[in-house]
Amino acid sequence: MNIVTQRLSIEAKKLVDRDSLLTLALIAEDRTRSRHRFMTVEGEEINLQLQRGTVLREGDILADAHNLAIAKVIAKPEPVITVTAKHPLEFLRAAYHLGNRHIALEVTETYLRLTPDSVLENMVLQMGLTVVHETQPFQPESGAYHHHHDH
Repeated sequence: MNIVTQRLSIEAKKLVDRDSLLTLALIAEDRTRSRHRFMTVEGEEINLQLQRGTVLREGDILADAHNLAIAKVIAKPEPVITVTAKHPLEFLRAAYHLGNRHIALEVTETYLRLTPDSVLENMVLQMGLTVVHETQPFQPESGAYHHHHDH
């Protein structure tokens, strides 16, 4: 079993041969777990023992206690609702109202993405936005008070 204790820094990531790494495909919720066992795409077990509060992102490189790179993180596709708008003001209003509910929300220039929720779906539909159910990688914002550190 591979034990992962850290996320590599940006500088260290540049030195890693990504083709030699295991692939750890995780849904958004699993990328918030700092202590958990997962199976890689290749069928290898990885035991995360990261600093509590660590949130993994697509492209992170995980290493053991000796700085040996073991796995790369990818965002595993999962069921999501993707919200789009015809007008920028509608888009901003939807982002505001969804943000006020303190949910996991992916914000881009062209869409908002969230986990399926019938109440929130009805809210944005009543606001005149378009909703599509799909299976896509979900990469929500970490939050205003969370900083993604690359040590």
